[in-house]
Amino acid sequence: MLMKQARDEIVEYGKKMIQDGLAQGTSGNLSVYDPEQKLMAISPSGIPYNETRPEDIVIMRLSGEIVEGTARPSSEYLLHGVFYKVRKEARAVVHAHAMYCTTLACLGTRLKAIHYAISDAGTNEIPLVPYHTFGTQELADAVEENIGENSNGILLANHGMAACGSSLKNAYGIALAMEWCAELQWRCMCAGAPHYLSAKQMEGVMKRYETYGQIRQDGTKPHGYSG
Repeated sequence: MLMKQARDEIVEYGKKMIQDGLAQGTSGNLSVYDPEQKLMAISPSGIPYNETRPEDIVIMRLSGEIVEGTARPSSEYLLHGVFYKVRKEARAVVHAHAMYCTTLACLGTRLKAIHYAISDAGTNEIPLVPYHTFGTQELADAVEENIGENSNGILLANHGMAACGSSLKNAYGIALAMEWCAELQWRCMCAGAPHYLSAKQMEGVMKRYETYGQIRQDGTKPHGYSG
């Protein structure tokens, strides 16, 4: 069985997505990339996370060729593939229809520096990708065009969100941080005019993280996360 560890991780984090409220039903998808073999392990289409087994995970090339697996790969394999092409250091991608990130995406609003935890994604503002039909090359192309140089996360207009990281644990932690910040931003928007941290303030946060090694790469939830 190819990429056994990656398969096990995808099964594990698929269940966590349901438990943490990042996904409902069969929405969203997860992948892990092995640059040496140039293979991507990705969650299957249409199988509930709590029923997914390691053998259901599909192994494929970024070109779309299936190497191992009998299930259909997630319809968003092109979206996952573009992250690995653009972010050469990325080894995993989490795509979800998380409630608050999706709310902002449906409002046509970027996820901004409402809290310094947004720096988990390597940026002070998460890009918003214009709407395109799910699972299409047009959507993947739009992600590639809009993700920018630093962001490890995106919002997809009227669709959802996605995050990449150095491992599935890391990517999942970034997704959680994005959803927590999105909830804060939405709540502040409902209450009045949000106060966002400036680029200079966020630069200070990044330097502080670098100095003390505090960037969360272990998948733990940001302080106060309620999902």
